[in-house]
Amino acid sequence: MDLNLLRVLHALLQENSVTRAAERLGTSPAAVSRTLARLRRTVGDPLLVRAGQGMVPTPRALELRDEVGALLRSCDNVLRPGAGFEPVHLRRTFTLQAADLLLVGLAGTLIDRMHAEAPHVDVVFLPEAVEGGPALRQGSVDVELGVLGHLDPEIQTRPLARMPLVGVARSGHPLFDRPVDARRFASVDHIGISRLGKRLGPIDSALGELGLRRRVAVVVPSHTSAMLLARESDLIALTLPGWLPDATSALGLRTFPIPLDLAPLDLGMAWHPRNSGDPGHRWFRDHVAASVSTSR
Repeated sequence: MDLNLLRVLHALLQENSVTRAAERLGTSPAAVSRTLARLRRTVGDPLLVRAGQGMVPTPRALELRDEVGALLRSCDNVLRPGAGFEPVHLRRTFTLQAADLLLVGLAGTLIDRMHAEAPHVDVVFLPEAVEGGPALRQGSVDVELGVLGHLDPEIQTRPLARMPLVGVARSGHPLFDRPVDARRFASVDHIGISRLGKRLGPIDSALGELGLRRRVAVVVPSHTSAMLLARESDLIALTLPGWLPDATSALGLRTFPIPLDLAPLDLGMAWHPRNSGDPGHRWFRDHVAASVSTSR
């Protein structure tokens, strides 16, 4: 049946008047009168009959009134964006791609937040894929988190935080014997962090402007391995300030400001637009954003 027939029937049964039903629907009495005639033929009942100056519903109309109202509310819930979404009923697995440093810092907070509202939701954490990969477009990743780049043109993004980098070294490192300036920073051996094996980056450019050069003695693919290596050597690495203070202290590490004029990291998340209007996906994105904010 035409959904518009139900809407007209609902208005007629609420108003018991063709004129008032037309006003409610924003149409003409003549159009409502024609629809009432069609409804009478479809239902096989007059529905509304004359009683003096007004109209009264038939017993069949009274039977239909509540049922029609419930049907329209159900239809509206189906068609309204995100309507009826309740996280407690959500049974779904989301995939989040991010660098290990970010995952370690926010995974616990994210899981606690989500399970408080949706105990049946699971999360698969994936390491950063090769730059330029189509994981979001292909649907193998729901949300990418980190310093965003090399995204497909249709991908949607949301900025989350600006965070500077800091240096990290073992607590007894000779570097801490005196204030750390650019020259002393460049004089010690560094750990490069790159899943693609890159040795140079913004730090090298900033040092070059000062006529300085550092030695990247080793390159590792993750922040976790860099911090573990820094704990066991006189090599220094990079991390985020205040991100994992308990873990940093437990590893016997100490952070220090990098004595260079470096732009902070712009952290954001990205997702494919096919998921933008999905209430469950939007709920997941909101919790990711809130977890980043809480973990800072």
